[in-house]
Amino acid sequence: MIRFVSVKFLALLCLFVLIISCKEDPKHEVPPTGSDSDRGLMLTNIADNIVIPAYASFELKLENMITKSDAFRANPTTTTLTDFRTSWETAYIEWQKIALFDFGPAADHGLTGFMNIYPTDTVTIKTNITSGNASLETPATYSAQGFPALDYLINGSVTTDADIVALYTTHPDALKRKAYLLQLTNQLRVKFDLVNNAWKGAYRNIFVASTGTGLYSSTALMVNGIVSYYERYLRSGKFAIPSGAITAGSLSPASVEAYHSKEIGKTLAQTAHQAFIDLFNGKGVTTGTDGASLKTYMNALNAKDVTTQVLLSETINTQFNVVNAKLALLTTEDLSNEVSNNNTTMIAVYNEMHKAARMLKVDMTSAASITITYTDNDGD
Repeated sequence: MIRFVSVKFLALLCLFVLIISCKEDPKHEVPPTGSDSDRGLMLTNIADNIVIPAYASFELKLENMITKSDAFRANPTTTTLTDFRTSWETAYIEWQKIALFDFGPAADHGLTGFMNIYPTDTVTIKTNITSGNASLETPATYSAQGFPALDYLINGSVTTDADIVALYTTHPDALKRKAYLLQLTNQLRVKFDLVNNAWKGAYRNIFVASTGTGLYSSTALMVNGIVSYYERYLRSGKFAIPSGAITAGSLSPASVEAYHSKEIGKTLAQTAHQAFIDLFNGKGVTTGTDGASLKTYMNALNAKDVTTQVLLSETINTQFNVVNAKLALLTTEDLSNEVSNNNTTMIAVYNEMHKAARMLKVDMTSAASITITYTDNDGD
């Protein structure tokens, strides 16, 4: 019995030595799979090649819009209005490329609430203009500011461009209207600067260094932020609510994004969806090349679709392509018109986005052992 134990111990000792020698021998090193290394590469690429340069690009568009707004306030004419409106459209489209970064500083400062809550509350806007002393700091005021409020003020308050100019020149509240316009653009700049400066400061290093998978790790916070965005703002806000897909068929054409403009709704949706695809695949904003990403992380985990056994990242990208194909079937930029005249396509976009959302929220998070910490009444 003693001899048998000694032999068994010797065998175990030899196996242990063999394992140690393999670990110390570079020729036997095994690359980490689904480890801190994979997440670290992903977080670094997302911070340096996606988030920070995307914020820098938006900053330029935002500042140009504010410059055009100032020019319009100083000299309201149909020409300065057109210039302002064009810069608003450009900045609004650029916003779609950063709206999905709803984690870290953007979540801390509630950036989306200040930038893009629609439909805008025209009654409150009118009250704020008349009062001349409106506060824009509480959630109750979100729907009276941001890009949607500007949409109403420069596109939808009256019928013609000449009528809009008159509101800023001869109307009794012209000065108050100019003041509110300035308040809105200042608010956009202040709230965005808080987030942008945080990323350019200490937060970048904090984000990249947090390579774990706990509830408050960068990966978990990012995934929760972007999946919540896909569900709430992309799928539901842009399509489900206006089309009646989740409201028992009750159509709401006035709830679409850019309702008063009528000229960029489809582009906003397509831009937002493509930005999400690019983040998932790690596509650099300035380089245009794919880097470490959620896709590569899923591949490192060897995550597969449970039904087809195809790589999960491929299944998700295939579904993104299906969504893009449905988006292309929208016939006009005016999504309110689509709700009224092509609502089957609006609902089709929602249905395909719903499938993608489930893959992201259930399959991807399960593969990565990430806990969803937000709530959503979508049945997933």
